[in-house]
Amino acid sequence: MEHTYDFDLAVIGSGPGGQKAAIMAAKLGHKVCVVDSKTMVGGVCVNTGTIPSKTLREAVMYLTGMQLREMYGASYRVKDEITIADLLARLQHVVGRETEVIRSQLLRNHVELIPGMASFIDPHTLSVDIEGQQVHRTMTADKVVIATGTLPARPTNVEFDGSRVLDSDQILELEKVPNSMVVVGAGVIGVEYASMFAALGTRVTLVEKRPQMLDFCDPEIVESLKFHLRDHAMSFRFGEEVASVQSSGRGTITTLASGKKIAAEIVMYSAGRQGNTERLNLDLAGVSADNRGRLKVDGSYATEVPHIYAVGDVIGFPALAATSMDQGRLAASYAFGEPARELQALQPIGIYTIPEISYCGKLEADLTTESIPFEVGISRYRELARGQITGDSYGMLKLIVHADTREILGVHVFGTSATELVHIGQAIMGCGGTVDYLVDTVLNYPTLSEAYKVAALDATNKLRAVAKLSNEMATAEPSML
Repeated sequence: MEHTYDFDLAVIGSGPGGQKAAIMAAKLGHKVCVVDSKTMVGGVCVNTGTIPSKTLREAVMYLTGMQLREMYGASYRVKDEITIADLLARLQHVVGRETEVIRSQLLRNHVELIPGMASFIDPHTLSVDIEGQQVHRTMTADKVVIATGTLPARPTNVEFDGSRVLDSDQILELEKVPNSMVVVGAGVIGVEYASMFAALGTRVTLVEKRPQMLDFCDPEIVESLKFHLRDHAMSFRFGEEVASVQSSGRGTITTLASGKKIAAEIVMYSAGRQGNTERLNLDLAGVSADNRGRLKVDGSYATEVPHIYAVGDVIGFPALAATSMDQGRLAASYAFGEPARELQALQPIGIYTIPEISYCGKLEADLTTESIPFEVGISRYRELARGQITGDSYGMLKLIVHADTREILGVHVFGTSATELVHIGQAIMGCGGTVDYLVDTVLNYPTLSEAYKVAALDATNKLRAVAKLSNEMATAEPSML
């Protein structure tokens, strides 16, 4: 029996994954709708996550004059007294423009944007509480994409009050720049915000129950970041768990399991995120979430119900806006039988701390475990003319090269424009390029990209020295060995 549905595809959530799924399906000629709150067009990415935090970072970088201190002294600031209003002015402008762009893209692709909260009635039927109208709209769809993203995880033993004890979404609602701050959780979000407030002059204490922060990154890069953050008076408490947080109108006391007490104006919890699926009534659709609200999908991004797909942060790792976009496009393609190629396995990771970290490919530890012979080439920004011009004396770029095939296996960058520079290495690795390509290629001068050339020469010089000595030892008389 043939069914007639209101929509060919209904997308729940308008973040990066939802947007791209909807637009892809529309371009394939299908009738599509996106359901999301008026105040959350663009999802967490645009409203409380990626875009606001990166915009805040740019405002901090500019107003504090961070990159000019190398030339004008450590006390140099573009603005002596930086207020929350200074920071939010730029943020509100960018968020407003991004929201306009998303609405425009959906409109010109004839995607209906329905303002409200959606939940399942059955596998093909959604109920939408229309925002501001106190009415319900019931609609049916042949296919559904769940792209609801995540929410900050909130430990049950912590009382979040929205003023002194906050999660990573609420941090954007601060009324003033705090003099002191405890950040709980040294993952990407926690370290990013900790570095921003440290740059503003806030005394930050970073608490992490694991023995190290950003333990998925190159240890040398992480040590460079820690050294830099200590220069901004940030302190670290690794291997420590929070036992309790007490809050009053004057400040907070964070008590660690070890008995250590830390006084600060505010506490920000960044203890992971959980899937935003609680209000979807997934059971009525036959879909189940794990204990962190995340959905399991197959290689086509389909859930256990074949016509219901899920993309973006709600399906877990890597939970990046960039990958979510492509997941959305692929899910729509698979849903309507459009030929599609899988995402490249080689994907960059960008961490917008101050300074930035970005990498792509293997870590030294990975290669050691896999018994793959490698050599490392390093370039430091302070040895580059462009590094001196930009006032970055701490940045570095590390190339990891296969000792036999000379293929580039990994690139790790710390410093100015790290998240941009990493793509050069990603492109070369994706094409199976070798370190010799970089040695033989002319790069613009003076640029930070020149770091690739310097690191490549460093690696090849080391490889040449080993080859020369090995050859000498192989041809030497036995009595000389």
